[in-house]
Amino acid sequence: MGYTVLLTDDAIRDLEDIDDYIAEHDSLQKADYVLEKIEGAILKLAQFPDRGVYPKELSILGIKEYREIFFKPYRIIYRVLGNDIYVYMIADGRRDMQALLGRRLLGA
Repeated sequence: MGYTVLLTDDAIRDLEDIDDYIAEHDSLQKADYVLEKIEGAILKLAQFPDRGVYPKELSILGIKEYREIFFKPYRIIYRVLGNDIYVYMIADGRRDMQALLGRRLLGA
């Protein structure tokens, strides 16, 4: 069964921010490469939505509706709802993920 992958507005902004940052601090080619790899990982979710793991920051709180996949150091946080996969966040895993997940997903 095929799933539809949808990016939230926040996830789209995350991709734009990642692209801008890498282009400014490294090169346009590197930015294009990283975005291509992240987008490829996201698109693979349409075939294998359950391959991700539960984010440890949420799992310790007993929250198991979100999953994550990686393109190191980036963490791609998503949720499967029926035949749709919603990507909520794409963030550098070296950031304070507890605070970021709390703000973004839990409204804390």
